[in-house]
Amino acid sequence: MRLLRIATIAATAFTVSLAHADTIDVNGVARAYIVQPPASKPAPLVIALHGKTQRGADMVTRTAWPLFAKRDGFAVAYPDGLNNAWADSRPNARRAGNGPPEGTDDVAFIVKLVEKLVADGIADPKRVYVTGISNGGAMTMTLVCARADLFAAAASVVMNLTDESAANCHPSRPLPMLLMNGTVDPLIPYEGGRSTSYFAADGFWSSEKTLAFWRKLNGCEARDAAITDLPDRNPADQSTVTRIESQCPTGRDVVLYRINNGGHRMPGHFPDAHFPKLAASLLGPQNGDIDGAETIWAFFSKFP
Repeated sequence: MRLLRIATIAATAFTVSLAHADTIDVNGVARAYIVQPPASKPAPLVIALHGKTQRGADMVTRTAWPLFAKRDGFAVAYPDGLNNAWADSRPNARRAGNGPPEGTDDVAFIVKLVEKLVADGIADPKRVYVTGISNGGAMTMTLVCARADLFAAAASVVMNLTDESAANCHPSRPLPMLLMNGTVDPLIPYEGGRSTSYFAADGFWSSEKTLAFWRKLNGCEARDAAITDLPDRNPADQSTVTRIESQCPTGRDVVLYRINNGGHRMPGHFPDAHFPKLAASLLGPQNGDIDGAETIWAFFSKFP
C-alpha cells in the first residue's frame, strides 16, 4: 500500500507539471484557473470545482482527477472561486462563513472558461462535464440549473439542495446527474436540516429529497431502480458504498452513491488533506472503497 501511494503521488506530481495556470477577464475581474490539457485535441473536458476555503490547485493535489485525465486522455480545468468560495444560488443564510464578493457572477465565469477552452481547440463542445465538492457541488447544481445546454453530464459531491436553490432551478433540458453523499457528514447532513458541526448551516434538503428532485426533472420514475452494495475493498476505513440507481429515459440517468459512514470527503485512494487526522476530526471519515474522480468519470464517459 505504501509503495502504491508513493507511486500515485509521484504520478500526480508529474501530471501537475504538465498543467498551466492562466486568467480570463470576467466583468473586469481577472479570474484564475489551472488547465490540464489533453494529449490529443479536442478532447472531453471536465470542469472540477473546489470546495469552500480551497483553490483549484487543491483539486489538482488532493484528488485523482489529474491521474485519470492523463490515463484516459481528457482535459480538466480547475478554476478558482473568489475568496475561495463560489457564488451558487443559495442565499447567504444557507452558507457557512464568508462567500465571494457581492455581485460575483460565477455562472458567467464558468461559461466564459468553457467557451475559451473550446475556442482554443482543447475541449470538444459536445463533451463538457462539470463536477464539484461541497460549495463546488452547490455551484455544479447551479450551473446545471442555469446553463444545462453547455454540459453533457454533472456530478455533485457532499452537497444537497435547499428550498432556495431548488426554486431557482429551471434547466433548459434534462442532464444526467450523479450525487455522492456521506451519511455522517458533519457539514451537509444526509438526512437534511442542520448537521453537527459548529461550521454547518441550516436548511438543507435530505439526500433522498435531492435525488427525488433530479429524478423528477429528468422524467425518471420516483422509486429506486436498483440498490447495489459495492465491495468493501478497504475495511480499515470503516465505511462502505451503496449505489442507488434510477429508472430514467435514455440519456437522463440519475444515480446516488451513498457513502455509508462517510464524512464531508471525496472518496479516494490517497489522503485528501495535508493533515489527515485533523481532517477526520473536522470532516468525518474518508471512504477508500472507490475513488470519487474515477467513479464520476466512468459516469461522465457514458454521455458524449
